[in-house]
Parts: sequence; C-alpha cells; structure tokens
Amino acid sequence: MNILAFNGSPRRRGNTSLLLHELLRGACEGGAEVEEVIAEEINIKSCRGCLRCNVLKRCAIRGDDWPALSSRILNADVLVFASPVYFHHLTSSLKRILDRFRSFINVQITEHGLSHTPWHIWSKKFILLLCMGSSDEADAVPVIELFKFMTSILGQNNKLVTLAGTRLAVTNQVIMREEELQSLYARLNLPSYLAKNDFLENQKLIRKCYDMGKNAGRMNCQFQE
Repeated sequence: MNILAFNGSPRRRGNTSLLLHELLRGACEGGAEVEEVIAEEINIKSCRGCLRCNVLKRCAIRGDDWPALSSRILNADVLVFASPVYFHHLTSSLKRILDRFRSFINVQITEHGLSHTPWHIWSKKFILLLCMGSSDEADAVPVIELFKFMTSILGQNNKLVTLAGTRLAVTNQVIMREEELQSLYARLNLPSYLAKNDFLENQKLIRKCYDMGKNAGRMNCQFQE
C-alpha cells in the first residue's frame, strides 16, 4: 500500500502536523510505504486557468515539481490531505497543489454547466485531516464539500473519510494535558469546564488518526471511519 500525504500546515509541530504524523506512524506500522509532502516547501506554481490540459492531457506549466509529483499522485493508493482550516478553507500552499489537479480532468462547457471527465478513472482512498480553532465542525464544510466533489468526479469508486479536530487554536494544543487546557481556556475566555471533555476528545482524535493510518496501511483492507 502506497500512501502519499500532503501536509498543508506552516508549523512543523502544529496540531495538524502532530495528527498527520500519528496517522503516518500507524500507516507505517500497518505495512504501508509512506511519503510526506510539505506543501509550502515544494516548488509548485499556481494554476493559470489556461485550459491547455484539455488538449495536452497534462498540465502545460513547466519549471516546477508538478510532473514528478503528479506521477506520485497517480501511483498512490491512498492520498492524505492535512490542513488547518484558515477562513473556512485549506491553507494557500495546499490549495495551490489542489488547483493543479485540474490537469487530471477534461472539463467541457455544456448548456447546463460543466462536464468533468478524468483522463483515467481513479479508485483511491482519500483521507482529509482538518484542524480548526472553531468549536463548530460546520466551519470546515466548504473544504469537505470540495473534496466530496473532487473525489466523485475522479472516480465513483473513490472513498473519502474526514477527520476533524475542533477548538484547536494554538500550537501543540491537541497534546496538552487537562490542566494545560484549563490555563489556556482562561486566556482565551473559554469556560474552564470544557477542558476535561476536550482533553478526552483530543486523545480520542489522536488514537483515531493512528488507527486510520494503520487500517489504511493494510493491503486490501476494509477502509472504514
């Protein structure tokens, strides 16, 4: 099982990175081959909307890492996208990579909208891992809806699972002890009673990431939430 993970966090020890690395640790222990791509460190230019990929069946942009990266994307069995939620969406570095996925698809204007036809029908597993400062998972809906759309047009056999952590506002918060959360919440003007349940929920999320990775790493495994 080949797993390619995109880390959209600008912080190497942020909540997103910590949870992603827990997922990848599980994947490695499950026997997967794992590769992590740091979105802001890879040389990927922005999509120009030139539409030449409709003719070339590949991206027309040259002089960056996309040709090699796109090959690794196509060869992966599982794609992981990990990002903090910034203004209800992905970080700009990860969105820049996602925009280049346009080159995997022929897009035709029709009388009633757009018709999307992938050059190759995908059958992959997708994991979307999101961290947000908000207390409400609904703030991540724009990202989730984008991935539902993208995975559906790339192939009906694609499987998407979302893991989301809420009320994660500061670096390392997901691994803080209950007492540390209480102190943090006092500074954030949040009720201290939230700390006990949030500590338990954070521990549950860490374990869920590990289990998700280990499950995804097993060859021919049943992919479940």
